[in-house]
Amino acid sequence: MPQALSKVYTHIIFSTKHRKPFIDKPIETDLFDYLGGICKGLECNSVQIGGHKDHVHILCLLSKKVTQVTLLQEVKQQSSKWIKTKGESYSNFYWQNGYGIFSVKPPEAKVVARYIQSQEHHHQHLSFKEEFRRFLRKYDVDYDERYVWD
Repeated sequence: MPQALSKVYTHIIFSTKHRKPFIDKPIETDLFDYLGGICKGLECNSVQIGGHKDHVHILCLLSKKVTQVTLLQEVKQQSSKWIKTKGESYSNFYWQNGYGIFSVKPPEAKVVARYIQSQEHHHQHLSFKEEFRRFLRKYDVDYDERYVWD
């Protein structure tokens, strides 16, 4: 019997609209858990989820049944609706329109997971914009700065 075998790790990065610091300590853990649940529901099991104040990182296995755009659309839509129910201070919450999604070699998945776990440390000296620009350079992504931020 033929098999469709797949193991595609993806590192997803996106920010809050205008990089507003909505991801505070009271919501952080629940948000990351909720994002993991959305991924699981799409058969894109998360390996590590984290972030810092204005953005998130998701390392997950991309399901062979789900496109990248569907995964991102569902993750952002569902989590945005959910977070708005968590109190008045989150009523104006939105994710940015764009995102970055990068492939990760299986042997590098643990390195990426550790990187995601240490977001608070990274962002003591590095803004989200600079971090994201570094990923774009690392993966040799052509981009126009005018259209990356919203």
